Amino acid sequence: MYEPIRTKSVHSMADADFPHRTREEELDIQLAGHLAALLAVTDDLGLDHAAELIAEQLTRLRGTPPVRTSAPLPGGPDATELHRRALAHAGRALVVAASRADTTAAILAAERMDAHKAALQSPTPLPTQPLAPAH
Repeated sequence: MYEPIRTKSVHSMADADFPHRTREEELDIQLAGHLAALLAVTDDLGLDHAAELIAEQLTRLRGTPPVRTSAPLPGGPDATELHRRALAHAGRALVVAASRADTTAAILAAERMDAHKAALQSPTPLPTQPLAPAH
């Protein structure tokens, strides 16, 4: 009664002739991305110790040390905005670290969240990052 279908359906699954990443590899990539964003904001805030801890985790995840900026750009966001960004990045990193059961990264992200929340709730105005002298 019906004519048979002679071509392959567009709804069929694609051939798996290319390598796929595992869930763990995808989570590693996501976590490294969130930590890299957190590191950039942390560097802009001038929080050297925290930046070093984040860089250690990035090195562990990626196998190579992260590329870092030497100084924030002039006219960039103020410290309050940077703390808000850092809080958001740390929160995302915490979610992914918990999902992949990475206790070390989860603890680091939670500590960074606490530090940025405290900075945002401080009654005194947050100082802006001094610019490095031009060479």
